[in-house]
Amino acid sequence: MKKKKEMSFNTLYKIFIYVALLTLAVSIVVPVAWVFLASIKENSEFYGNPWTMPKGFYFQNFIDAFQKARMGEYFLNSVLVTALALAILLVVALPAAYVLARYRFRGSKLINIMFMGGLFINVNYIVVPIFLMFVDADKLLRSWGGSGFFLNNLFVVALVYASTALPFTIYLLSGFFVTIPKDYEEAAYVDGSGYFRTMIRIMMPMALPSIITVILFNFLSFWNEYIISMTLLTSDAKTLPVGLMQLMQAQKAAANYGQLYAGLVIVMLPTLILYIMVQKKLTQGMSLGGLKG
Repeated sequence: MKKKKEMSFNTLYKIFIYVALLTLAVSIVVPVAWVFLASIKENSEFYGNPWTMPKGFYFQNFIDAFQKARMGEYFLNSVLVTALALAILLVVALPAAYVLARYRFRGSKLINIMFMGGLFINVNYIVVPIFLMFVDADKLLRSWGGSGFFLNNLFVVALVYASTALPFTIYLLSGFFVTIPKDYEEAAYVDGSGYFRTMIRIMMPMALPSIITVILFNFLSFWNEYIISMTLLTSDAKTLPVGLMQLMQAQKAAANYGQLYAGLVIVMLPTLILYIMVQKKLTQGMSLGGLKG
């Protein structure tokens, strides 16, 4: 009797899990598919049943989004800012995480505590102080006869992105580096390899799953970031989320819905493609990352 009850309970539990996962998948897939289908509809099709399939592939929505709504320019700005931010982040975070995880020196515990504390700081709360600091810095530069540098500068935005992502990135990478046995390093030192070469040639290739996980998470964060880019880029140089928000506000009055959904697809497509490409490595990185006691 007990075995039958356990089997029935396990069966009901599996059914519940499958139903919950199916519901979650449908709640995600249906809105995404609806946006893709809406992006290829003509504007007149939106005034009927919104669930009807498009009559054809109206590619003009994407052309208008790139040209008239300047989404192509904003897309390039987002690509540049995201690539710069990821490059700066990896150049700083990889050596820092490796050193903090593998070596003990005076002040290392304090540095680790400070980085861990950074995990609890919400970036949105410090955007205004950052903006005011940059305003004062630009005023100082102009008083010396120069021009503004810190505001409306894509490189500075990328630098802010990378700086705010350092605590999480170092936390995740350090958690992986800690789990690697020291035998690999000792063997490298015996063969005459130096500290830097050991880190580059041996340790970083072993940490590739965690590095890919870090790249994907931070790519999603940088690509979809809105508050910092809206605050620091006050001129026409805008990133894609800010440009999309302006497009949404403009198209609500113009009722040009096809162009609006085309802009949404332009924002979503790179993240979906990247996730499909690296989903296996992402799973490995998530299972290997995190600090172990």
